[in-house]
Amino acid sequence: MTTPKRSGRHAATEKKRGMKMKNNNILEVKDLHVNVGEKEILHGVDLTVGKDETHVLMGPNGAGKSTLGYALMGNPKYQITGGKILFEGKDISEETPDKRAKDGMFLSFQNPIEIPGVSLTNFIRSGVEQRTGKRIRFFAYKKELEEMMKVLQMDPSYAERDLNVGFSGGEKKKAEILQMLMLKPSFAILDETDSGLDVDAVRTVSSGVEEYQKSIHGGLLIITHSTRILESLHVDATHVLVDGRIVASGDGSLVDEINENGFERFL
Repeated sequence: MTTPKRSGRHAATEKKRGMKMKNNNILEVKDLHVNVGEKEILHGVDLTVGKDETHVLMGPNGAGKSTLGYALMGNPKYQITGGKILFEGKDISEETPDKRAKDGMFLSFQNPIEIPGVSLTNFIRSGVEQRTGKRIRFFAYKKELEEMMKVLQMDPSYAERDLNVGFSGGEKKKAEILQMLMLKPSFAILDETDSGLDVDAVRTVSSGVEEYQKSIHGGLLIITHSTRILESLHVDATHVLVDGRIVASGDGSLVDEINENGFERFL
Protein backbone atom coordinates (compact mmCIF):
# COMPACT_ATOMS: atom_id res chain seq x y z
CA MET A 1 0.00 0.00 0.00
CA THR A 2 1.34 3.43 -0.91
CA THR A 3 1.12 6.09 1.78
CA PRO A 4 0.12 9.49 0.40
CA LYS A 5 2.65 12.26 0.75
CA ARG A 6 2.04 14.96 3.30
CA SER A 7 3.51 18.28 4.22
CA GLY A 8 5.35 18.77 7.51
CA ARG A 9 6.86 15.69 9.12
CA HIS A 10 6.20 13.33 6.21
CA ALA A 11 7.84 15.57 3.63
CA ALA A 12 10.79 16.10 5.95
CA THR A 13 11.34 12.41 6.52
CA GLU A 14 11.22 11.68 2.80
CA LYS A 15 14.44 13.65 2.47
CA LYS A 16 15.98 11.68 5.34
CA ARG A 17 15.12 8.23 4.00
CA GLY A 18 18.21 6.19 3.28
CA MET A 19 20.47 8.73 5.00
CA LYS A 20 22.51 8.05 8.11
CA MET A 21 21.76 9.93 11.30
CA LYS A 22 24.13 12.70 12.35
CA ASN A 23 27.21 11.70 14.34
CA ASN A 24 26.90 14.41 16.99
CA ASN A 25 24.91 12.31 19.43
CA ILE A 26 23.40 14.19 22.35
CA LEU A 27 21.82 11.15 24.03
CA GLU A 28 22.93 7.51 24.01
CA VAL A 29 20.95 4.90 25.93
CA LYS A 30 22.78 1.59 26.09
CA ASP A 31 21.17 -1.69 27.18
CA LEU A 32 19.04 0.11 29.76
CA HIS A 33 17.21 -1.99 32.35
CA VAL A 34 14.84 -0.21 34.73
CA ASN A 35 12.88 -1.47 37.73
CA VAL A 36 9.91 0.01 39.52
CA GLY A 37 9.98 -1.66 42.90
CA GLU A 38 10.79 -5.31 42.33
CA LYS A 39 9.42 -5.40 38.78
CA GLU A 40 11.61 -4.84 35.73
CA ILE A 41 9.82 -2.56 33.25
CA LEU A 42 12.52 -1.88 30.65
CA HIS A 43 14.51 -4.83 29.36
CA GLY A 44 17.62 -3.60 27.57
CA VAL A 45 16.61 -0.44 25.69
CA ASP A 46 19.04 1.07 23.17
CA LEU A 47 18.38 4.55 21.80
CA THR A 48 20.56 7.23 20.20
CA VAL A 49 19.39 10.79 19.53
CA GLY A 50 21.54 13.37 17.76
CA LYS A 51 21.58 17.13 18.11
CA ASP A 52 18.80 18.76 16.06
CA GLU A 53 17.00 15.41 15.71
CA THR A 54 13.41 14.65 16.61
CA HIS A 55 12.60 11.08 17.60
CA VAL A 56 9.15 9.69 18.31
CA LEU A 57 8.52 6.84 20.76
CA MET A 58 5.22 5.04 20.32
CA GLY A 59 3.69 1.92 21.76
CA PRO A 60 0.56 0.50 23.37
CA ASN A 61 -0.47 1.45 26.89
CA GLY A 62 1.75 -0.15 29.53
CA ALA A 63 4.68 -0.62 27.15
CA GLY A 64 7.07 1.39 29.35
CA LYS A 65 7.19 4.65 27.38
CA SER A 66 6.77 6.97 30.36
CA THR A 67 9.12 4.79 32.41
CA LEU A 68 11.86 5.53 29.89
CA GLY A 69 11.19 9.26 30.13
CA TYR A 70 11.32 9.26 33.93
CA ALA A 71 14.44 7.08 33.97
CA LEU A 72 16.20 9.44 31.57
CA MET A 73 15.46 12.34 33.93
CA GLY A 74 16.64 10.44 37.00
CA ASN A 75 13.37 10.01 38.90
CA PRO A 76 14.43 7.92 41.94
CA LYS A 77 11.29 5.77 41.69
CA TYR A 78 12.72 4.32 38.46
CA GLN A 79 15.83 2.34 39.38
CA ILE A 80 18.44 1.65 36.73
CA THR A 81 19.59 -1.93 37.26
CA GLY A 82 21.68 -2.30 34.11
CA GLY A 83 23.09 -0.36 31.18
CA LYS A 84 23.81 3.36 31.12
CA ILE A 85 22.68 6.77 29.88
CA LEU A 86 25.16 9.05 28.16
CA PHE A 87 24.27 12.73 27.76
CA GLU A 88 26.62 14.75 25.57
CA GLY A 89 29.15 11.94 25.98
CA LYS A 90 28.99 11.87 29.79
CA ASP A 91 27.57 9.00 31.84
CA ILE A 92 24.70 10.54 33.85
CA SER A 93 23.17 7.29 35.09
CA GLU A 94 23.83 8.22 38.73
CA GLU A 95 23.08 11.95 38.51
CA THR A 96 20.15 13.59 40.30
CA PRO A 97 17.20 15.05 38.38
CA ASP A 98 18.30 18.60 39.34
CA LYS A 99 21.79 18.02 37.96
CA ARG A 100 20.40 16.61 34.72
CA ALA A 101 18.10 19.61 34.35
CA LYS A 102 20.98 22.02 34.97
CA ASP A 103 23.06 20.14 32.38
CA GLY A 104 20.34 20.73 29.78
CA MET A 105 17.71 17.99 30.00
CA PHE A 106 13.97 18.69 30.22
CA LEU A 107 10.86 16.59 30.75
CA SER A 108 7.35 17.83 30.02
CA PHE A 109 4.94 16.04 32.36
CA GLN A 110 1.71 14.31 31.38
CA ASN A 111 -0.03 15.80 34.41
CA PRO A 112 1.70 19.05 35.46
CA ILE A 113 1.38 19.82 39.17
CA GLU A 114 -0.06 22.98 40.68
CA ILE A 115 2.25 25.18 42.78
CA PRO A 116 0.26 27.72 44.80
CA GLY A 117 2.14 30.88 45.74
CA VAL A 118 4.62 30.73 42.87
CA SER A 119 3.78 32.61 39.69
CA LEU A 120 4.50 31.16 36.26
CA THR A 121 6.87 34.09 35.61
CA ASN A 122 8.89 33.55 38.78
CA PHE A 123 8.96 29.78 38.41
CA ILE A 124 10.44 29.96 34.91
CA ARG A 125 12.80 32.79 35.85
CA SER A 126 14.17 30.73 38.75
CA GLY A 127 14.64 27.76 36.42
CA VAL A 128 16.50 29.85 33.84
CA GLU A 129 18.83 31.25 36.52
CA GLN A 130 19.54 27.78 37.88
CA ARG A 131 20.17 26.49 34.37
CA THR A 132 22.55 29.31 33.42
CA GLY A 133 24.09 29.88 36.83
CA LYS A 134 23.63 33.63 36.66
CA ARG A 135 21.00 36.27 37.33
CA ILE A 136 19.02 37.39 34.32
CA ARG A 137 17.97 40.88 33.34
CA PHE A 138 14.28 41.08 34.16
CA PHE A 139 13.11 43.31 31.32
CA ALA A 140 14.87 41.25 28.65
CA TYR A 141 13.49 38.11 30.25
CA LYS A 142 9.96 39.51 30.38
CA LYS A 143 10.10 40.54 26.72
CA GLU A 144 11.19 37.06 25.64
CA LEU A 145 8.54 35.46 27.86
CA GLU A 146 5.84 37.60 26.24
CA GLU A 147 7.08 36.64 22.76
CA MET A 148 7.00 32.93 23.56
CA MET A 149 3.53 33.24 25.11
CA LYS A 150 2.37 34.76 21.83
CA VAL A 151 3.73 31.75 19.94
CA LEU A 152 1.61 29.56 22.22
CA GLN A 153 -1.41 31.88 22.08
CA MET A 154 -1.38 32.18 25.87
CA ASP A 155 -3.24 34.98 27.63
CA PRO A 156 -0.51 37.30 29.03
CA SER A 157 -2.29 37.37 32.40
CA TYR A 158 -1.28 33.74 32.98
CA ALA A 159 2.31 34.89 33.52
CA GLU A 160 1.36 36.36 36.91
CA ARG A 161 -0.95 33.55 37.98
CA ASP A 162 0.16 30.78 40.34
CA LEU A 163 1.72 27.95 38.37
CA ASN A 164 -1.01 25.70 36.93
CA VAL A 165 -3.52 26.75 39.62
CA GLY A 166 -6.90 26.96 37.91
CA PHE A 167 -5.30 26.34 34.51
CA SER A 168 -7.26 24.25 32.01
CA GLY A 169 -5.63 21.07 30.71
CA GLY A 170 -4.62 22.88 27.54
CA GLU A 171 -3.11 25.84 29.41
CA LYS A 172 -1.11 23.50 31.63
CA LYS A 173 0.39 21.81 28.56
CA LYS A 174 1.13 25.20 26.99
CA ALA A 175 2.87 26.25 30.22
CA GLU A 176 5.08 23.15 29.98
CA ILE A 177 6.07 24.02 26.40
CA LEU A 178 6.65 27.64 27.48
CA GLN A 179 9.12 26.39 30.09
CA MET A 180 10.92 24.38 27.43
CA LEU A 181 11.22 27.39 25.13
CA MET A 182 12.54 29.62 27.90
CA LEU A 183 14.92 27.09 29.47
CA LYS A 184 16.34 26.14 26.04
CA PRO A 185 17.37 22.58 26.99
CA SER A 186 19.71 20.76 24.66
CA PHE A 187 17.54 17.65 25.02
CA ALA A 188 13.79 17.64 25.72
CA ILE A 189 11.36 14.81 26.42
CA LEU A 190 7.67 15.44 25.76
CA ASP A 191 5.59 12.78 27.49
CA GLU A 192 2.05 12.56 26.07
CA THR A 193 1.95 16.34 25.72
CA ASP A 194 -1.03 16.12 23.37
CA SER A 195 -3.16 13.88 25.60
CA GLY A 196 -6.56 15.30 26.51
CA LEU A 197 -6.25 18.32 24.21
CA ASP A 198 -8.70 19.43 21.56
CA VAL A 199 -7.61 19.94 17.96
CA ASP A 200 -6.90 23.66 18.33
CA ALA A 201 -4.82 23.17 21.49
CA VAL A 202 -2.81 20.39 19.84
CA ARG A 203 -2.08 22.68 16.91
CA THR A 204 -0.91 25.46 19.25
CA VAL A 205 1.31 23.13 21.28
CA SER A 206 2.72 21.79 18.02
CA SER A 207 3.64 25.36 17.03
CA GLY A 208 5.64 25.64 20.24
CA VAL A 209 7.49 22.42 19.47
CA GLU A 210 8.23 23.72 15.96
CA GLU A 211 9.68 26.87 17.53
CA TYR A 212 11.99 24.69 19.66
CA GLN A 213 13.10 22.79 16.56
CA LYS A 214 13.82 25.98 14.62
CA SER A 215 15.40 28.17 17.29
CA ILE A 216 17.10 25.83 19.75
CA HIS A 217 18.09 22.87 17.56
CA GLY A 218 18.25 20.47 20.48
CA GLY A 219 17.47 16.78 20.56
CA LEU A 220 13.80 15.93 21.06
CA LEU A 221 12.06 12.74 22.15
CA ILE A 222 8.28 12.82 21.74
CA ILE A 223 6.50 10.05 23.66
CA THR A 224 2.97 9.56 22.37
CA HIS A 225 0.31 7.07 21.37
CA SER A 226 -1.41 9.66 19.18
CA THR A 227 -0.22 11.14 15.89
CA ARG A 228 -2.01 14.50 16.03
CA ILE A 229 0.92 16.46 17.44
CA LEU A 230 3.20 15.06 14.75
CA GLU A 231 1.24 16.24 11.71
CA SER A 232 3.30 19.37 11.05
CA LEU A 233 6.56 18.35 12.72
CA HIS A 234 9.84 17.27 11.21
CA VAL A 235 10.50 13.72 12.45
CA ASP A 236 13.86 11.99 11.98
CA ALA A 237 13.11 8.61 13.53
CA THR A 238 10.26 6.61 15.02
CA HIS A 239 10.62 3.79 17.56
CA VAL A 240 8.05 1.27 18.75
CA LEU A 241 8.25 0.12 22.37
CA VAL A 242 6.40 -3.06 23.36
CA ASP A 243 6.72 -4.80 26.73
CA GLY A 244 9.78 -2.79 27.70
CA ARG A 245 11.73 -3.38 24.49
CA ILE A 246 12.16 -1.35 21.31
CA VAL A 247 10.91 -3.80 18.69
CA ALA A 248 11.03 -1.61 15.59
CA SER A 249 12.60 1.63 14.37
CA GLY A 250 12.12 3.58 11.17
CA ASP A 251 11.57 7.04 9.73
CA GLY A 252 8.44 9.17 9.85
CA SER A 253 6.51 6.83 7.58
CA LEU A 254 6.38 4.34 10.46
CA VAL A 255 4.07 6.80 12.22
CA ASP A 256 1.70 6.64 9.24
CA GLU A 257 1.71 2.84 9.31
CA ILE A 258 0.86 2.79 13.02
CA ASN A 259 -1.81 5.41 12.52
CA GLU A 260 -3.42 3.25 9.85
CA ASN A 261 -2.90 -0.25 11.21
CA GLY A 262 -2.16 0.11 14.93
CA PHE A 263 0.46 -1.91 16.82
CA GLU A 264 -0.84 -5.36 15.97
CA ARG A 265 2.11 -6.50 13.87
CA PHE A 266 4.54 -5.53 16.65
CA LEU A 267 2.82 -7.49 19.42
